[in-house]
Amino acid sequence: MAAIWSDEGKLATWLEVELAATAAWAELGVVPAEAAARIAQATPPGSERVAELEATLHHDTAAFVDAVSEELGEEGRRWFHYGLTSSDVVDTALSLQIREAGALILAGLERAFVTVSACAQEHRDTLQIGRTHGVHAEPTTFGLKLAGWAFELARDRERIARALEGMRVGKLSGAVGTYAATDPELERLACDRLGLEPAPSSTQILQRDRHAELLAALAVVASSLDAFALEIRHLARTEVGEVQEPFGRGQKGSSAMPHKRNPVVAERICGLARVVRACSLVGLENVALWHERDISHSSAERVAIPDAFLALDYMLDRFAWLVDGLVVRPERMRRNLEASHFLFFSQRVLSALVESGLARDDAYRLVQRSAMRAWEEELDFRELCRADEGIASRVDLASAFDVAAYTRHVDTVFARLEALKEEPLHA
Repeated sequence: MAAIWSDEGKLATWLEVELAATAAWAELGVVPAEAAARIAQATPPGSERVAELEATLHHDTAAFVDAVSEELGEEGRRWFHYGLTSSDVVDTALSLQIREAGALILAGLERAFVTVSACAQEHRDTLQIGRTHGVHAEPTTFGLKLAGWAFELARDRERIARALEGMRVGKLSGAVGTYAATDPELERLACDRLGLEPAPSSTQILQRDRHAELLAALAVVASSLDAFALEIRHLARTEVGEVQEPFGRGQKGSSAMPHKRNPVVAERICGLARVVRACSLVGLENVALWHERDISHSSAERVAIPDAFLALDYMLDRFAWLVDGLVVRPERMRRNLEASHFLFFSQRVLSALVESGLARDDAYRLVQRSAMRAWEEELDFRELCRADEGIASRVDLASAFDVAAYTRHVDTVFARLEALKEEPLHA
């Protein structure tokens, strides 16, 4: 990913666009075959030489053109960059860079999806208390939680694929998009060589709604990873202790406290998600430009687009590592499940009372009376229900207190996950 967004990677991609344009001009009979052949032998200029020229020219594309032209003969220099404006090269090349970087993001999503799916399958029946508002609700399984992450990663994959398809365009339409100095057929031929579609309409640039959609899609993926990592951080708290990050031999968790084993990678993922979301805001700000274009978008996206890809690529790698090595503690999950005095059975008792013929609000108040006493006096909710004649005389409590009832439909979700895994991982 770093190579794609390096100066060397950018200049090589700019040259790729220039060579495609020259070859198209030659096919149209505008550039002589000999000149096109000479230009085709050009190699990407060194970033140091381009920077040296730019220090005088104050124009990076002009510096690039001059640097390449230095190695061409007179005829090559005459026809290199013929008919093109800077944005023809820069925007089309950016689409190529995004395509290459996007492929790495999709590969990272695939790794994350496979890793999470495997962990979900391993823990499909590992019982865990579900929490709403941070408070014990009803039992779920750790595998079911992870299956939800896998489905979200699959949706993220589709969002990225759609956004990348929107960026699979180039433009060689000239200064304000009128083809006055180029030719629509030139654009078609050059884009075809590059594996892109000609933009149906462009100004001096490709309109930035495409780039905004892409950055927004990257931000959504980052936010998904943020949510997953935040859950791992919560579950790793000392008071919960249901999972733990991998902790390597010789690793130190604190410079002062030798006992510390902190969720630092999960925290790093959460922090970097803020960076990627900030980049998406830059993309939205870049949509509104003056007339056929100004250049206010350029400086901002030279930071935002590479940063978003680099950060997300790293986040995906670390997330897959985190899940693959995650220490899961089923016995602690079971202890936490029982720590709230089996209050999670309250809805099953409520439903059983309603089924027995009791009005729902009357049933609710009856169950709530025992539930509140269990909370306040730290008593076993099950025993309080058994001692309450209003409940015990109406309900089969052995059935109501069957914890297996909470997991009887887990297989339905995992069947859906298996079906999803059989679908192609790239749109």
